[in-house]
Amino acid sequence: MQASVLFEAQNIVGESIIWSDDEHALYWVDIGGKRIHRLEVETARHDTWPTPDFPTSIGIRKAGGFIVGLAREVCFWQPGEAFETLAVPEPDMPDNRLNEGRVAPDGSFWVSTMQNNLNPDGAPKHMDANTGAVYRIDPSGTITRLTPNEYGITNTMGWTRNNRFLFADTLANEIYSFAYDPETKIISDRRTIVSGFDRGLPDGSCLDADDHLWNCRVVGGAAIARFSAEGTLSTLIELPVSWPTSCTFGGKDFSTLYVTSARFTMTPEHLATHPLEGSLLAIETSFRGVPEPKFGY
Repeated sequence: MQASVLFEAQNIVGESIIWSDDEHALYWVDIGGKRIHRLEVETARHDTWPTPDFPTSIGIRKAGGFIVGLAREVCFWQPGEAFETLAVPEPDMPDNRLNEGRVAPDGSFWVSTMQNNLNPDGAPKHMDANTGAVYRIDPSGTITRLTPNEYGITNTMGWTRNNRFLFADTLANEIYSFAYDPETKIISDRRTIVSGFDRGLPDGSCLDADDHLWNCRVVGGAAIARFSAEGTLSTLIELPVSWPTSCTFGGKDFSTLYVTSARFTMTPEHLATHPLEGSLLAIETSFRGVPEPKFGY
């Protein structure tokens, strides 16, 4: 499997890519660029919308439009319209921000937090504490905290068919598996399934139809690693970008893996010799993904 450059987005931090099967289009956010992107794969039409704060995640709503994580708020959004606040997961933790977010199989939106690593201008901000947690937001806006505030940079969200929730801490270089109870909506029994993998660090992921996790290896990893739900490496795909950040399956048969990347913290000298950093990639695979759930009842 070989990656090709689909779109030279030059994203500062491209993240949270999703495939809209209704539109045959990709949506993703650029956190540092404060933009939401849309790309029609077949026509190459590209649209962007500015956001009032750093956008950190995006999901599709059953009622139409999107649910979007900003730096502090989770909002409803329609392209070209204002953002409508649904929930603020950590109103009493001003030094934290939202990071990963994904619609769960039951139609809720799960978001995770971390100590804010961004200055107001988007420049890197020093981190000195592990204060991130995972939250569930149901369609009514009710917020439930699912973990203690103990994680560094929170990334990766996926739910397997046998009710395990997969999650990662980038700073710890670990991927975890939790038991997920679909009745109580609670997670427990945390197990570390990947630790110390020596290609970069774990960032965003998606699951395929065989419950294998496709994990972006950021911070110089320059690869996608495919792990079983138990943490066994089965495939490693080399990439032409050094900071892959998020991935999703899409296309007509959900066999194409789309990958965002970042150029955050990279020097002008590095970017001059590596101009593809921040691009959107496509990988034709022999595997199949699954459609993204939609937010709402």
